[in-house]
Amino acid sequence: MPSIASLRGDMNAVAGATGSAVQAPLDIIYIDGFVGETVIGIHHDELHDTQPVRIDLAIGVARALACDTDRIGDTIDYSVVRQSLVDLLRDHRFQLLEALAERIAQILLTDFGARWVRVGVAKPHKFPDVEAVGVIIERCRTVDRAVPAAAPRGGDASVLSLIGAGLVPGRPR
Repeated sequence: MPSIASLRGDMNAVAGATGSAVQAPLDIIYIDGFVGETVIGIHHDELHDTQPVRIDLAIGVARALACDTDRIGDTIDYSVVRQSLVDLLRDHRFQLLEALAERIAQILLTDFGARWVRVGVAKPHKFPDVEAVGVIIERCRTVDRAVPAAAPRGGDASVLSLIGAGLVPGRPR
């Protein structure tokens, strides 16, 4: 699993690498080296007993208001994120690390309001000759730009009718 130093990186590179959903540099809140016990895997010996999993998180937020207010309510509280990990490891029914990592990413994006996340999930010492096996995923919140509900769906004529009505397709009214 890469160190948190490699997860932090250059904020401008993070913003550029994640595409148009993230335009500005991000503040990164991280949890490095969380280890919990859970049942996960596809092999018979993994389906009944718990095993350790290591979770590393880098959570990108637009400049945290907490930088100015010094209030925990104005940022992502990593103690609450940690408790969410504990609860998820206790309750999930995933077999693959990929599915577990995806669920963690979705929790961070939807429940905690992150703009970008990098989630690493690993099984340490899964094999005697390997330090760890795992997965690292990156996800970012997408900006939903729907055409107004009243707009007709169809070819160029519907776009022209929207423009004629003073609306621009794909932009909020």
